[in-house]
Amino acid sequence: MAKILVIDDELSIRRFLAASVDPADHQVIEASDGATGIRLAATSSPDVILLDLGLPDIDGVEVTRRIREWTQIPIIILSARGEDDDKVNALDAGANDYLTKPFSLPELFARIRVALRSAQPLETLAAITIADIKIDLAAHVVTKRGEEVHLTPTEFKFLALLARNLGKVLTHTHILREVWGPEYEEELHYLRVYSQQLRTKLEDDPSRPKLLITETGIGYRLRGE
Repeated sequence: MAKILVIDDELSIRRFLAASVDPADHQVIEASDGATGIRLAATSSPDVILLDLGLPDIDGVEVTRRIREWTQIPIIILSARGEDDDKVNALDAGANDYLTKPFSLPELFARIRVALRSAQPLETLAAITIADIKIDLAAHVVTKRGEEVHLTPTEFKFLALLARNLGKVLTHTHILREVWGPEYEEELHYLRVYSQQLRTKLEDDPSRPKLLITETGIGYRLRGE
């Protein structure tokens, strides 16, 4: 049985899809907004996600980016937006396929079958715990000894990149490209500033870091247990 997560604010669409599947072959889980969809993607282990772009709280492209931070679950966009730019933005954010509303059910289920066949064994890592630090990649929340640590979006993106590569050394160039963009690959001072900010917020003694480690002349790594 394939588990399908439908993230769409239109109740009629969700009901239509739920009523159209064979319950012996598919289970449909529903979310009416982006935040709920991200949470269900992390907690319900869907096999494929059907995602609308025009959600009431978070744009579907941003939902795609957030889900892609911790899993490769196939994502098929179902949207009334049919412009090339919308398709390109969604696909660049990590979507696997794009279907414009209105769509035919046979085509939709054909695309679901393709997505399921081509899906690699999924490595879903929604949260990482290191000693007394918990990094919830799905919720974008970091806690230390149970208390929330308030990070800026860039600080979280930097930390999440290191967390997804726990124990691995990431080069200066790789971090700058992934967090800030390819045009910032020479801005090494960004890394010094943001690594110190993270240490101030996360380390017991920022002057002697035990979590965020500098590999001199190479880059940074997040020390695992």
